[in-house]
Amino acid sequence: MKELSLKGKTIIVTGGRGFLGSHLVKELEKDHPKAIVAPSSKDYDLRLQPVCEQLFKDVKADVVIHLAANVGGIGYNLDYPGTLFYDNLTMGVHVMHEAYRAGVGKFVALGTICAYPKYTPVPFREEDLWNGYPEETNAPYGLAKKMLLVQAQAYRREYDFNAIFLLPVNLYGPGDNFDPKSSHVIPALIRKFVEAKTASDPEVVVWGTGSPTREFLYVEDAARGIALATKRYNKPEPVNLGSSFEISINELAHTIGDIVGYKGKIRFDVTKPDGQPRRKLDVSRAEEEFGFLAQTRFEEGLRKTIEWYERISAAR
Repeated sequence: MKELSLKGKTIIVTGGRGFLGSHLVKELEKDHPKAIVAPSSKDYDLRLQPVCEQLFKDVKADVVIHLAANVGGIGYNLDYPGTLFYDNLTMGVHVMHEAYRAGVGKFVALGTICAYPKYTPVPFREEDLWNGYPEETNAPYGLAKKMLLVQAQAYRREYDFNAIFLLPVNLYGPGDNFDPKSSHVIPALIRKFVEAKTASDPEVVVWGTGSPTREFLYVEDAARGIALATKRYNKPEPVNLGSSFEISINELAHTIGDIVGYKGKIRFDVTKPDGQPRRKLDVSRAEEEFGFLAQTRFEEGLRKTIEWYERISAAR
């Protein structure tokens, strides 16, 4: 397996100041690159082609890892489908095109598990990615991100541009987004249970029936997987990044409640949408192609995340 050395390289990490990005930057620093540039959205609005062109004039990058995204949970997807489609599509198209034009040697695009069809056979295999339409509540986001795969494969064929595409499962960990308007299920539930415990609320309401299942990947594991793929993977086929661990929303809510120490009732609001019925990835390709396996046990990662949030909340 020929490995790309990142030592002395200049790496652009879009979204590098965000949740996953900040962990990835720490992981990449272990390889002693010349520079890691994490452009802020205030300085570089990546939805705009001239801005992306200017970024690559300002930074002579050897490697680009495109994490930047407008993303949120089910409620956020329901409220802003057009915004999510436009923002994520334009960012991907312009960043990859300008990276190609600037002569970048390696481009790593991050997709999303939301790109998979609603009724994908479990575990999700990369070969099933195009066998149906995504779950409706997150289809605009999922399809916009999926176009990165189409673009990467097209640019590889026509321009011999070394672009790869990774499909991470739902992430969690310290530094996650805990804003109730846009957070994903784990941070949303952690916040609910911590606040309910503090206020001695008699119940916590959880969206949906509790029956859907999800797979989660600890953010530090995800960062390590992306770094390994950046160094070792150079093929057109998409690759899943996950933990191969599946848990129902019902069990997840009770587990978080137990760790937090919440003693009240958990009620499921069945008038709210469930989202995709099941999510669990086949992660064999990542292990075979670049040696990635998740290392963090779910409950251990959950405890670290809850402890981090409780510290942050107490400091406010």
